[in-house]
This record gives sequence, C-alpha cells and structure tokens, in this order.
Amino acid sequence: MELKLFQYFLFFLGLTFFGLGNAVAVKVKYIGLHPWEVLNVALYQHFGLTIGTWGVVCGLVLIIISLFVAPSYISIGTILNALCIGPIMDFFLWLDILPKATNTWLDYLILLSGVIITGIGGGMYVAAGIGAGPRDGFMLSISDKTRLSVSQARMIVESLVLIIGFLLGGPVFIATFLYTFIQSPVFHSSLKVFKGLVETSKRKKARHKKESLYNH
Repeated sequence: MELKLFQYFLFFLGLTFFGLGNAVAVKVKYIGLHPWEVLNVALYQHFGLTIGTWGVVCGLVLIIISLFVAPSYISIGTILNALCIGPIMDFFLWLDILPKATNTWLDYLILLSGVIITGIGGGMYVAAGIGAGPRDGFMLSISDKTRLSVSQARMIVESLVLIIGFLLGGPVFIATFLYTFIQSPVFHSSLKVFKGLVETSKRKKARHKKESLYNH
C-alpha cells in the first residue's frame, strides 16, 4: 500500500511539474513552443476556451484513436495524464505569479527553466509506473502498427502537429526546434533518478514482506 501511494504521489507531482513547465513556457511563447503546445495555443487563439482545455481535448482524441489501434497502451495513468496536465497549466497561468515576457535575452532563460521543469516532471510521472501519457501511448501504438521506430513515429506525428499549429497561426520560432535537444536529456536523467527511487522502494517492500513471512 505504501509503495502504491508513493507511486501515485510521484505521478501527480510529475504531472504538476509538467503543467508548471508548460505554463512557464507559454508566458514567453513568442520565442517558440513545443509542437503540441503550438497546436494548443493556436486552437485557443482561434476558438477560445483555454490552452489547457485544448490540451485535454487533444489528449482524449489520441486516447480514443489508441483504443482502436492498440488499446494495451491505455491505462488509468494515460487518462489521468490527459485530464490533469491541462487544468494544472491553466491554474498556474490563472495565478498570474509566473515571470512575464521581457522581450530581452531573459526570456530565453525563462523558457529554458520551463523546458527543464517539464523534462523533470515527465521523468517523474513515467518513472512512477502508473501509465504512459496519451501522446506517448499514441506514438507507441503507431509504432506497433507500422514498421516505424518510436522515435520515427514521434518525429512524423510531431512534425504534422507542428505544421497544423503553424498554419493555424501558433507560435513557431527558434525555441520550437531546440525543445528536443534540451528536454530529452533532462527527461532521461529525471527518469533514471526517479526510476531508481521506485525500484529501491520495491526492493524494500519485498524485503519487508520476506522478513515478515520469516518471522511468522
């Protein structure tokens, strides 16, 4: 029970960091955003609602497609991910406590901090082992049904998303193309650290269980 609580705590903490990082990046969106956020911002600018709401809509659409293509990649964590990150991001934007764009080189530092926070959050919620996010599950399902690798599927899908977002007037600029080079290493480092914590907790639980059986 304690292990499961720790996993869910790590999962929701990761979602919170991810939403916070996205909110920070949106504050300086004029220098570019991640392809999915480019699309969410473009949809928000055209149709209203909130950026986070469009994130939820896109996530749910991907889950529905994945259910027909490869349902094994959909779990409770996938659904929670789709439903929570958008509102968390909207909440931080609503609080209006995040640094605002200065139209100077400082904005690149603000964006960098947002990318790093998002990368750490991504590593956290994946390491928790509750389930992949809707976008990750979608990439895996596409990879499953084609001869593409996961990275190739991601590249193709995110390129299409970026083109759609750009055509709708979303914020595409230099930072959009730097996201992968910065966020991926942070994500992998975070995943390694937090996966280690989860594995340590699992070993402790197994050891306690073994000792309890031995004492009885």
